[in-house]
Amino acid sequence: MALLGLRLPASAEPTEAPTARTDPRYPARVQVFVANSGSGTVSAYDTRMRRVAATIAVGDTPVGVGAGPDGDRVYVTNEQDDTLSVIDPRTYTVLATVPVGAHPFGVAATRTHAYVANFGADTVTVVATATNTGVRTIGVGRFPHSVTTNRDGTRVYVTDNGSATVTVIDTSTQSVVRTIPVGHYPAGITTSPDGRRLYVANTGDDTITTIDTGNDRPVATTATDRSPMGVAAAPTGRVYVANAGSDTVTVHEADDALVGSPVPVRRQPEGAAHDGTFVYITNAADDVLTVIDPATDTVTATVPVGSQPEGIAVTS
Repeated sequence: MALLGLRLPASAEPTEAPTARTDPRYPARVQVFVANSGSGTVSAYDTRMRRVAATIAVGDTPVGVGAGPDGDRVYVTNEQDDTLSVIDPRTYTVLATVPVGAHPFGVAATRTHAYVANFGADTVTVVATATNTGVRTIGVGRFPHSVTTNRDGTRVYVTDNGSATVTVIDTSTQSVVRTIPVGHYPAGITTSPDGRRLYVANTGDDTITTIDTGNDRPVATTATDRSPMGVAAAPTGRVYVANAGSDTVTVHEADDALVGSPVPVRRQPEGAAHDGTFVYITNAADDVLTVIDPATDTVTATVPVGSQPEGIAVTS
């Protein structure tokens, strides 16, 4: 499932062939996990070897991916199964399948809990990571879409796609403490590396909302390209936005200004992530992962993954 049923219509760079296995003597240090919603799998891309190291079977229609802050777990939402798959990123095995709410979409994790946005239930399921069990359900806005956390795990932020808001959850009480107005149909959300800003992709009005995490207030709204979905923040302060309606990635400075021209990528870019060195974009209509070098803002590789890749997360 894409944003409110959004499936936009289905650009050529070097392609690197995947492999099914990785040598256990040389474990990957940084990996990119991609949810392939059309094939019921997750692709694990080894950034050092520059290849797909494993393809992991999960539930029906995996869409969202979140990584534990210590890099020891990956969480995948299965939108048509109403479940969460828990993956060991070193062995590429599914450790648990956890029931959650209706049509789960985004997921993010702290050291103690994973937070699952249930698009079809207007709730967030809180999963205890020690036991892989649901321990609480929190009501949020309409059609919760994507989730992120602050640096110390004391706050969780949820985009409410149908309410034009971001819901703020206090993890000490597992309760909603604030609702922040943003643009139309907010989708992707990320925290800046320094923790001072949130960036929200507003698919309905082609903008990015910047939020000050010190007071949870919007401080800027910046135009981007058509139908922004995913957003990733680099250590340099730059923000990369995957625009599903224009098949581009736009680059914004920390002060929200656009940098140069949009970067053309393959069809329907949706997910975005940054590993500190490269930017990674999922292209749902072309079944590939695009790799961008932020030093030059150019595409350096396109990597075949599963069918209809959407969610993405980086772990080490």
